[in-house]
Amino acid sequence: MDKSLHKPSFKLNELQATAICGNDISSSCLYVAALTISYAGQYAWISLIVVGLVLYLFRKIYGEVVGALPLNGGAYNVLLNTTSKSTASFAACLTILSYMATAVISAYEGMHYFRDIVHVLPLIPATILLLLIFMMMAIIGIGESAVVAVIIFITHIASLTLLILAGRWFVIHHGVAIFEQNWQLPVRSGGIMAALFFGFSAAMLGISGFESSANFVEEQRPGVFPKTLRNMWRVVSFFNPAIALLALSIIPLAGIDDHKESLLSFMGETAGGKWLAYLISIDAVLVLSGAVLTSYVGVTGLAERIALDRILPNFFLVKNRRGVNYRIVIGFFILCLSILLVTGGSLVNLAGVYTFSFLLVMALFGMGNLMLKIKRNRLPRPERATILSVIVAISFILAAFFGNLLLNAHAFYVFLQYLVPAMLFIIVMLKRAQIIKWTLYSMRHLDKSYKRLVLDNIRPHRALIKINAQELVFFTRGDNVAVLNRVMIYVEENEATKKIKIVHIANSDSDNANLKSDILVLDRAYPDIDIDFVEIEGEFGPELIEQLSQEWKIPKNFMFIGAPGDKFPYHVSELGGVRLIM
Repeated sequence: MDKSLHKPSFKLNELQATAICGNDISSSCLYVAALTISYAGQYAWISLIVVGLVLYLFRKIYGEVVGALPLNGGAYNVLLNTTSKSTASFAACLTILSYMATAVISAYEGMHYFRDIVHVLPLIPATILLLLIFMMMAIIGIGESAVVAVIIFITHIASLTLLILAGRWFVIHHGVAIFEQNWQLPVRSGGIMAALFFGFSAAMLGISGFESSANFVEEQRPGVFPKTLRNMWRVVSFFNPAIALLALSIIPLAGIDDHKESLLSFMGETAGGKWLAYLISIDAVLVLSGAVLTSYVGVTGLAERIALDRILPNFFLVKNRRGVNYRIVIGFFILCLSILLVTGGSLVNLAGVYTFSFLLVMALFGMGNLMLKIKRNRLPRPERATILSVIVAISFILAAFFGNLLLNAHAFYVFLQYLVPAMLFIIVMLKRAQIIKWTLYSMRHLDKSYKRLVLDNIRPHRALIKINAQELVFFTRGDNVAVLNRVMIYVEENEATKKIKIVHIANSDSDNANLKSDILVLDRAYPDIDIDFVEIEGEFGPELIEQLSQEWKIPKNFMFIGAPGDKFPYHVSELGGVRLIM
């Protein structure tokens, strides 16, 4: 068995896992209140409360999906097990784009706050240095990274709490005159409903990072994942509306507009003095750096998963002695460096990639939940989101997407400029076998001498053989030919292979005469795929899967089963990455 497929033994506890993903989502507290106020004015805190309600719906959506399929990959994982590989790859591409933009924006903004402290700092070189530092930390390992993340997270929550207390003290001693003055001002965005809608659309940027925990769930201890969702929801549902309400209570609206890039530090100076403003600036540097770390951890778990599924080259699966896919980490750093240099640190362009990608990821995750209910309804799960709540949550996400499109159409075009090349690369990887076939077909019509030169040097036919050499395994319970035919259709449309083993775990009472005849029918129906029927005596479970994986040298993520029912004695997570195909 390939050592690269082994998982590190270290598992994150609740605080560590919450800190890693919480630094990302809680860093929004530094800018989302000011952003929401710029569109919703005095009603911004209401828009932020609505965002908290939407996030509450997604707690159950994520809890149901990851509880049923507790594997790294987030939206990619659920779509891979309920739809097609191409749809899942689209979600993975969006997630990686979101992580890229998150890392670059967080690093750049962190250095912007740091420059407010030291005053002389070249932003672009400093941002590159910060990305490099956290690349090295990610290579060291998730355990050591978690320690840093916990320190940053606790410091950030303590700083925000101190700011809230200072703001409340200010209001107690100065009254609510400023809030009443702000409340009487003309409504922004053309009316109350428009203000709430555009404020909500902008405020949805504040929940970016909620999807991160699902991308490294395999590195978390059992039962930790739903707690990370609860903790992230509590942080943003309390702090974001509270900060917006306090800002409107201690600073005139015009003053908020003048200091929207560093609103929290200005709030700290107003409510507590220079020392509090200085503390908030330091906290901003730390937590934005923590969001960079979250991006590295999240993208590593996701990219490893899609590399195992041959969407990314196997080159990225090599691990160091600490069990880290260091080539993924280095590759992600290079991508972040490229997007930083191409945009020149333009926050408008980066925010376009950031906002639209993560909103689409959230919507796709909701769609994946619905597909899970339709196609995998018998699959055991610790909790269930109602269909109505899922539809409502997706509707809010799509409304926010449309709202951001109206607010910044240019940013959407920038987003497409990054998405299209990324998707073209994914399509090439998914269809590389067909592309090589077309290449070989074209060569047959070239001049013979040129054709011989090309074939002797490039040998595309060898590459095709290597791609198709990966054998698949499907464990059948003796299903009828219609079920097995759907399996073959899925394999033909989604996997580059020429061989599949259909394995039946038999016992003394088994009568497989019909199954064997069905296999012969399928073998004639799919002449391009060699079907090998294997009958094994024993009991299906993790031990048998591990034994066959090592004996046949087939990674477990290339083994498939049908959706198990409530009486199935094992959880999907215990099968080591075996995929659901029906």
